[in-house]
This record gives sequence, C-alpha cells and structure tokens, in this order.
Amino acid sequence: MAHLSPPSIDPQAALRWQNRPATASAWLHEEVARRMQERLGWITCQPQSWLHWAPLNGGLEAHGLLSARYPRAACTLVETNLSHARHVERAVTPPWWQARRWLQSRPQVLAQVTQPAQMLWANMNLHMSDQPQAMLQQWHQALAVDGFLMFSCLGPDSLKELRVLYQALGWPAPSHEFTDMHDWGDMLIGAGFAEPVMDMERITLTFESPQRLLQELRGLGRNLHLERFPALRGRRWHSQLLQAIEQSAMQLTFEVVYGHAFKSAPKLTVSAQSEISLDQMRAALTRGKAATRAVPKPSLD
Repeated sequence: MAHLSPPSIDPQAALRWQNRPATASAWLHEEVARRMQERLGWITCQPQSWLHWAPLNGGLEAHGLLSARYPRAACTLVETNLSHARHVERAVTPPWWQARRWLQSRPQVLAQVTQPAQMLWANMNLHMSDQPQAMLQQWHQALAVDGFLMFSCLGPDSLKELRVLYQALGWPAPSHEFTDMHDWGDMLIGAGFAEPVMDMERITLTFESPQRLLQELRGLGRNLHLERFPALRGRRWHSQLLQAIEQSAMQLTFEVVYGHAFKSAPKLTVSAQSEISLDQMRAALTRGKAATRAVPKPSLD
C-alpha cells in the first residue's frame, strides 16, 4: 500500500513542523475537535481509558470536553515534543487552590504509549505526517483489543482558493497534497483496523483582511510540498500575494475528513498442524462480539 502515502511531503519540513515552538491550539483545530466530539454520541461504548494524541496541536479546549464526557476514564496525553509536553502538562493541571487537583487523578503526559487504551483520539495531525501509514500502525498498537480510534484530518479540497490563486500567478503549489478519505479507509485496513467509517464536511472561513488570512494559515500548518519555493522571497512577492488575496473573495475552504475504526481481536492462524495454548483457545471461544461500532453519518457537504 505504499502508493497511498502522500508523495509530495518533504520529510525534513514535516519534522520542523512537529518540532516547532507552540503555546496554543489553532482555532480551526478546536472547532473540528468540537464537531468530532459530538460524533462520540454515536458510540455506545464508554472507555475506561483513552489516549489524546498530540493534544497541543489537536486542541486543549477539546481535551476539556472529552474529560467531561469521560470523567472516570484514565487519560494519557501523548506529546513527543518536550516543549509541547510541558505546556500541555501546565494546561491540564488544575491550580493548587482547586480541590480537584488533590481529589482527582491527573492525566499523564508521556512521550510514548506505555499501556494500551480503549480509545485513541487524534485530531488534525495525520495530514501533516510524511509517514501516515506508520502513524496508523502506531495507533493500532496503542489500542487494546476492541478499542476504537477517532481521528480527523484535511482532505484534498482544502485551500482550493489559494491553489487557484497560486496557479494563476505561476507559483508552485501553496501546500502539499492532502489524501482522499477513501484512501485513508484503505490505509486503516492495511494497518490492521476493522470496518473503518469515514465521512467529511467542508468548512469555509471568510477573513476581514489578507493579513488575517495568512495569520490563520500560519497557525494551521506549513507548506510541506517537495516542490515549494526553494529560496527566500522578498517584499515584492509578499505585496503581490496580499494584493492577489484582497482581490479574491478572501475566503478559504477546508475539507475535513473524520475517521472511526476499531481494533478487532487477532485471528488464529491454522496450518496443517497447529498448537495453541489452553488460554488462547478459551479466549477465542469466549470473546464476545461486542466490538465498538459507529453509525455512518451523511456528508454535510
């Protein structure tokens, strides 16, 4: 399934983005997380433990919504960036004068998963990875059997207005390519997930000025395209960009892809002569079929 990997992402640029200094979550990421959180209403399973993957990028306000939805569930926040981890730990730790700091167990902030969980939440991260299939496999390994994954990312119609503008000016693409939701579904199956459910919606933002539009884009990501501008650009280029944006509708479309899948029990492999332990046989015979399912929701397009 290597052909499904985004071909246009520069690995070094992706690494710089992951290691960037940041202290806040982007507004759009918080909004997408809020909408994805509503989709948890379709799921009957109440996880006793869950993982929040890269919460600073995905949305710290959304973390509060999830904690309120699952107040008794143990939570681990996964941040590989040390400076991000410190900021996240400060953000999720209640002030010393609040009783919940002392009466409730605090979530752990770790660089890697140490124990499988029943839910993994990953908001707006996958489309910025140069190795998305490896990330999906990480998520699969981080889940317990019958655990479920909730994720979101950008789809191929995102930034279509900016792409048209750059093409008209004869410039390289303003962003790397984004993967179609059907390809994400195929990659989920390739990573070992069962019965993925995918849907999408489009969010259009209108801005009061070209400067505000570019400010929002800087908070959302970077151009990771392998064929982006190879050198520095000057004031003339920047002025030309601002003028071109001002002459347009000053709006941006974001195609948001939502994905859900669960980790099913591993199947026993049977050859001409096989040996399995009594515990394996007992588990295979008694394991229920109560795997988590989500009801597909029509596209909001």
